[in-house]
Amino acid sequence: MSDIIHLLPDNIANQIAAGEVIQRPASVVKELVENSIDAGASCIQINIKDAGRTLIQVIDDGKGMSETDARMAFERHATSKISSADDLFALRTMGFRGEALASIVAVAHVELRTRTKDLDVGVKLTIAGSVLSGIEEDVCAVGSVFSVKNLFFNVPARRKFLKSNETEFRNIVNELERIALVNPHTAFSLFHNDVEIINLPEAGMRQRILDVYGKALNPKLLPVEVQSNLITISGFVGKPDSVKKRGALQYFFVNGRFMKHPYFHKAVMQAYENIIPVGEMPNYFIYFTLDPETIDVNIHPTKTEIKFENEQPIWQILVAAVREALAKASMIPTIDFDRQDAIDIPVYTPSSSNATITPPTVRVNADYNPFDLSSGRSERKEFDWSKLYQDFENSKTALDHDLFDETHADVAGNEEPVVSGSVNQSKELFPCYQYKDKYIITALKSGLALIDQHRAHLNVLYEQYANNIKQRRSISQKILFPEIVELSSSEALILPDLLDDLSYVGFELSDLGNNTYVINGLPSELESVDPVSLLKDMISKAMEHNNSIKEDLAHILALTLAKATAIKYGKTMSVEEMEHLIASLFSCRETRLTPDGKNILTLINDDELERRFR
Repeated sequence: MSDIIHLLPDNIANQIAAGEVIQRPASVVKELVENSIDAGASCIQINIKDAGRTLIQVIDDGKGMSETDARMAFERHATSKISSADDLFALRTMGFRGEALASIVAVAHVELRTRTKDLDVGVKLTIAGSVLSGIEEDVCAVGSVFSVKNLFFNVPARRKFLKSNETEFRNIVNELERIALVNPHTAFSLFHNDVEIINLPEAGMRQRILDVYGKALNPKLLPVEVQSNLITISGFVGKPDSVKKRGALQYFFVNGRFMKHPYFHKAVMQAYENIIPVGEMPNYFIYFTLDPETIDVNIHPTKTEIKFENEQPIWQILVAAVREALAKASMIPTIDFDRQDAIDIPVYTPSSSNATITPPTVRVNADYNPFDLSSGRSERKEFDWSKLYQDFENSKTALDHDLFDETHADVAGNEEPVVSGSVNQSKELFPCYQYKDKYIITALKSGLALIDQHRAHLNVLYEQYANNIKQRRSISQKILFPEIVELSSSEALILPDLLDDLSYVGFELSDLGNNTYVINGLPSELESVDPVSLLKDMISKAMEHNNSIKEDLAHILALTLAKATAIKYGKTMSVEEMEHLIASLFSCRETRLTPDGKNILTLINDDELERRFR
């Protein structure tokens, strides 16, 4: 039997490594920018064409490379950061495995121009598919210029499964924002198809966060600072009144590296326990600095998952640090026994030594009898049992009501309801009652219907907003004082895809430039809803779905807006309001489930009622 095990050629081995390291254009940006930071760059410019498919170019003013180093950099496991196995446990730089550049050149055409400050001329290398095709002297500035062209040109399957340009470019922006947040002393600029998208000058940590996510975040941040022999924790957490259900800005960094850590996330959430509503999420930007020998950053190919040697004590320190930040800002109630600066309540002193003080007295009517209906007291009203009985009899009567006939067919028989004309022209409705300001109870021809008032109204509004978008109808209400909304780079990238649909549901937006918009008009149904938060919520929801299909975006906008404007639980409704809501619900195309699949009503039929009273 012949031998079947053999070594893979370098070009195939590099393509396999690229499958782990280079997953999409954003992966290339991450690796090249981190290399620039490790090279000591103070200014980094990224040029992107066609979301990275055509070109990814990273220009830095770092220390550059010699000709020998430039050639060696593209070899597998070539690195300047490891000389012995012990170095693996003392790493403070980014790329160190020596696979990134080898993986990139395996799946793209790469050109490198680089020069060190002690040389008059630099070097230019051209590599394609792991093959060095050219090397020559080059007149260039100190630093490096990496140009990655035609990504995945020789792996068509990988190129085919890339997302849309909008999605891939948002991934690039997200990667750059993570790097920028932890490197505030480095200036970054990002261009897409020759249009500047991001320009971040050198700044302090707090200012860098505001440059990325907008200065409106400034008053909502609380500083966190704690030092111990084990770890130093710094950064910022959000005030409790700035929490949101989705789209919260939540970042952990360790020794200058972005990381994901669900265990430490739970620690932060525990610090906010009983301070924010369940399901709400706070913003946080938390930076850990500790001995690199106590962490393992190489347990995952993307190096975003990190193992800590002392997770439990760090958990306790983190909870205490966040709670201290909240307490200093008076976000956590405390008992203060210090009377310094307390209001002094003076003791009453009579103006004359002969004055007498009369204590207050309580007057009690000893003859009072709560069961006495004698004159002088208003008589108790007897409960009108006859009226209640008549209401019950009326509720049993099978009224000839066209609307409920059609609705019952939809609820009980799963048939399509027939919508006939205006609901305001229907005959008298069955009596309806509100239970605990949450449910509406009414009678149908064969039983009782229990309706969730919030979900019913949500469903009505969703169909209204969805129809407005589909029919391109704009129903807007001008606002007296326009609202200014600042967006992050990621939010600003997706907003143009939403503008048309937003206008059809009533939003009027004007672009002020620099990722800033003004809200001039709102949907007419909006009352007591913060339009800035609502707009950001809709953008965040669209970003979560990561989809640019127009039908999906229309659904997301209509559903998010309906959830924000639908009547809430706890609202007491008049009989007329309940009747109108029920009639509107039963005129909808779908009456049983909300657009996100939650039950709107439940039916207890006559047979079930009979069984319960046997």
